[in-house]
Amino acid sequence: MPRKPRTKSRSGIYHIILRGINKQLIFEEDEDKVRFIETLQRFKDKCQYQIYGYCLMNNHIHLLLKEEGEPISLIIKRISSSYVYWFNQKYERNGHLFQERFKSENVEDRAYFLTVLRYIHQNPLKAGLAQNVFDSPWTSIHDYIHKPELVAIDFAISQFSAEKNEAVRRFITYMQQLSNDICFDQNIRERVSDRELKSYMREHGVSNTSVLQQMDRESRNEILRKLKQLNGVSGRQLSRVTGVSKSVIQRL
Repeated sequence: MPRKPRTKSRSGIYHIILRGINKQLIFEEDEDKVRFIETLQRFKDKCQYQIYGYCLMNNHIHLLLKEEGEPISLIIKRISSSYVYWFNQKYERNGHLFQERFKSENVEDRAYFLTVLRYIHQNPLKAGLAQNVFDSPWTSIHDYIHKPELVAIDFAISQFSAEKNEAVRRFITYMQQLSNDICFDQNIRERVSDRELKSYMREHGVSNTSVLQQMDRESRNEILRKLKQLNGVSGRQLSRVTGVSKSVIQRL
């Protein structure tokens, strides 16, 4: 059955999601995320689009984007093709990195625009990867609060007040309000890399697997329970990284 063409947004604004093929990681390290942001910047003038928000997760990307020249499908093709070429060269791999067809939804009113923007900024928080909306360095919230480098911030800020300082204050308050906002990608599960899992272990005082394995059982299990509750951590991964048997982890 042929795919249905995308419905064109009346506002030209879309919430875009790019996923790794087979849920694989699309960013192995921070340098990769820097490269993707640079790619967004490089094509912005060439393709004529505005970026209102973004969030880079390990195996998927959120973009809140407005087409002003080229159509959205061509814009995303240019961005993704450029990044994949660089990624494949760096990691000496071949083939696809993203799912062939990206997901998109039209954003056609101001209220939903703000809902999507908050949803994007709170993605790391809801995935258990941040304590608050400002913790993650890989969302556009920092363009809004500090000096904008990539994101067009005026449209979102102006929705809160005609007076700039008051608008920024209200914007910050709105972005920090924990919400149950659900956009169309609620079933995406973030994957935590082994490197990040080891970092979480260090935050709990476990410098290496030997330290964990030498703990008394109650203390060890308490650490494992906390790690197991992280969104995107599987029992198999936890067993592999900690050296604790999968059956023990499953019983926790």
